Amino acid sequence: MHATRQLGPFPTLGLWATLCFGGGLYASWQGYGGRAFAATLTVFSVYSGVMLLFAARGVPEFLSARLGAGAGYLLGATVLLAYLIYAVGTNTFAFPCAGVIAASVSISLALAASAERKPPGAWQDYLTLAGIWVTVKFSPSHWLWPYPDARLAYVFTVLLCLNVALAAFVLIRKIPGIGYNIGWGSRWSFFVLASFLVFGAIAIPLGTGMHFIHFAPQWHTWLSLPFLSVAILFFTAWPEEFLFRGLLQNMLSRSSKSDLAGWWTASVLFGFSHITNLGFPNWRYVILASIAGLFYGWTWRRTNSIFASALVHAGVDLTWHFFFLTV
Repeated sequence: MHATRQLGPFPTLGLWATLCFGGGLYASWQGYGGRAFAATLTVFSVYSGVMLLFAARGVPEFLSARLGAGAGYLLGATVLLAYLIYAVGTNTFAFPCAGVIAASVSISLALAASAERKPPGAWQDYLTLAGIWVTVKFSPSHWLWPYPDARLAYVFTVLLCLNVALAAFVLIRKIPGIGYNIGWGSRWSFFVLASFLVFGAIAIPLGTGMHFIHFAPQWHTWLSLPFLSVAILFFTAWPEEFLFRGLLQNMLSRSSKSDLAGWWTASVLFGFSHITNLGFPNWRYVILASIAGLFYGWTWRRTNSIFASALVHAGVDLTWHFFFLTV
């Protein structure tokens, strides 16, 4: 495995500050302000800060060494407290919503704690992972995050679930080999570019032949490229690669004692997780997403980093968005 030049805590803090400042500046430009805006930006800063700092060199190890599994419970409490700040600050607090968040956090951490001494791939791991994915995919996120007009509902749900997954799998379970890092390694450029190009050579004619996509460049939307690139990378590609490659493919490979079985199974499950996208059952989406999962999984295997596979994933999504329309 090639060595990774991983980003340290201070550069990661700089990245986090840039992300928060950019988000706050954009929201201010859109006319948001006041107490509700401050509470929302605070919670976004907390959740995104955890997401990024855990990818910095030595941060999870430092927390585990100082607090042990207690670091996971502390993070879980922080996730819940942040939601309460949001709910109270935006005047949207409701006991049922708070109860759903509290149950999601506590059940995930309880399952992780019950498997603390078991090898990776215990039934609790898969149940926790399935629960997190169901929460992202099917939870009433607009009900849980109503401000501002539920525009951030999906992003906040993703960030919350990612934080819970970090608490459960990184701090409590300490699953090895996840590759949750931001950095670069030898030959990564080749792996990322080769994965992107070969998948494109397969997916474009296949998707066109299945009448799933057609070539239609959206030249008028290119000014949104910088903003959309960041959004897709951090709020779609990054969390999905963490869940499906760093956790699911990783644990399937360990429990089956076969990298190949874990890779193919995780890719097919990744494909089936898209069956409700753009209408149910969308088998064309399942086929293309399964093939995409093979390439993302290959990139993760070669680099042992979800950052590398997330770059391929984000590149595919951006190419689709700007150059193709779904039929």
